[in-house]
Amino acid sequence: MANTDDKKHRAILQRIARKAMLERGLLPEFSKKALAELDRIDAPASPTGASIRDLRDLLWCSIDNDDSLDLDQLTVAEAMPSGAVKVRVAIADVDALVRKRSEIDNHARQNTTSVYTAAEIFPMLPPKLSNDLTSLNKGSDRLAVVVEMVFAPDGTLQSSDVYRAMVRNHAKLAYNSVAAWLEGTGPAPQELVAVDGLAENIRLQDRVAQTLKANRYRQGSLELETIKAHPVFDSDRLKDLEKDESNRAKDVIAEFMIAANGVTTRYLTARKFPTLQRVVRVPKRWGRIVEIAAKMGYRLPRKPDSEALELFLASAKAADPIRFPDLSLSVIKLLGSGEYVVQRPGERPIGHFGLAVRDYNHSTAPNRRYPDLITQRLLKAAIAGSSSPYSVGELEDLARHCTEQEDDASKIERQVGKSAAALLLESRIGEQFDAVVTGVTDHGTWVRIFNPPVEGKLEHGYEGVDVGDLVRVQLIGTDVERGFIDFKRVKTGKLHGHRDHSVLETGPGTLQ
Repeated sequence: MANTDDKKHRAILQRIARKAMLERGLLPEFSKKALAELDRIDAPASPTGASIRDLRDLLWCSIDNDDSLDLDQLTVAEAMPSGAVKVRVAIADVDALVRKRSEIDNHARQNTTSVYTAAEIFPMLPPKLSNDLTSLNKGSDRLAVVVEMVFAPDGTLQSSDVYRAMVRNHAKLAYNSVAAWLEGTGPAPQELVAVDGLAENIRLQDRVAQTLKANRYRQGSLELETIKAHPVFDSDRLKDLEKDESNRAKDVIAEFMIAANGVTTRYLTARKFPTLQRVVRVPKRWGRIVEIAAKMGYRLPRKPDSEALELFLASAKAADPIRFPDLSLSVIKLLGSGEYVVQRPGERPIGHFGLAVRDYNHSTAPNRRYPDLITQRLLKAAIAGSSSPYSVGELEDLARHCTEQEDDASKIERQVGKSAAALLLESRIGEQFDAVVTGVTDHGTWVRIFNPPVEGKLEHGYEGVDVGDLVRVQLIGTDVERGFIDFKRVKTGKLHGHRDHSVLETGPGTLQ
């Protein structure tokens, strides 16, 4: 393909993204009917009913990405006299403005998720809602569904509840600056300092989250780190793909969301409601994971065992933290992707192999994911003592649809990400790279190079390789339009030469 240095990268990627959305049955634009319905919504939802609590004076805050505008959740902690800690998670009441089977809901139901591509975000809900009227914005009074959890000093969940409330965000915080402060590598963010008592509250949240994280890993939750990257534009020109890093602030939100998702599932189950659960089944390619461990001198049991796998991962990370992201990616591929299933009351749950939990749904991001909005409607009905707004059959149809659409959304994001990488790599054809094999199927073999951290197809020399193998490859072609990056294997023996380990920055890899 001709060099695209003289073209606007963002426009190229936007066109590719929109085409990919349409090809996979996702809607890049809101319908005229949905926009007309949106015009009639001009204010946040108001509280109705005496059961809605007023919790606006609590030290609620949001912690999210620097550029996030759709704020789905707030958190706050409270030290108890017994040494326990009460943690509350407030989830934006999106259902209060987005009613089931409305035109806006129909769009959300079709796409099932916001799609985050390298050049453009395709929100599940109109930005007027997700970035404003249903977003838990700083200084704004908002309706929320609150998940309340009391944790003992050792992280054991002592009690929990779910109810509706009015909340107010007192500080909009960002992951990186909060993490730098928590980890002692940066000053306290000004937004944090400006609110009396908030710094102490965040440290309390951090302490609880670290305890919860340690407990999950002891129970067999998998500590995985994958390399993730986001695009960096100079005006409309793509200049780099920067790698994301895991940090303590992200841990706070991740741990509280995992805990809250478990509470909401059990809350519904206790009230005999069906639930839309997120599961990762026992891996079908466990044998290959065993082989990878054996090559590293570690013996795993023949039957899938998440606790044994976590012990292996912890050992591997301690032995070689630089290459741990390579191992994590291989394990993630072999574990398989998550899916949504309907859990009827009284049935034994399938569980989430990667998180080592039995009860798990998605409930904390209703502005961004449709399954979370479904769960919110179930929760509000259960709180009100009403019947389920969804039949089991309807939920089963939605479970299949949401799984398919989320898979397609992920493919779109990867496709546009590969197109972005192809833009950066098209002038480097002929160069050689170290790579890890990330996929072997009937359709081909895929590898990931480390800088930029993207996958491509191994067109030549794929015989005898499997997921997790390290290979030396040469870039032989790119196709920006189709997001293709093609390599050939150039060395079959052991890798040698210098690898720039500075590119191996890790991002969060929790399987959710």
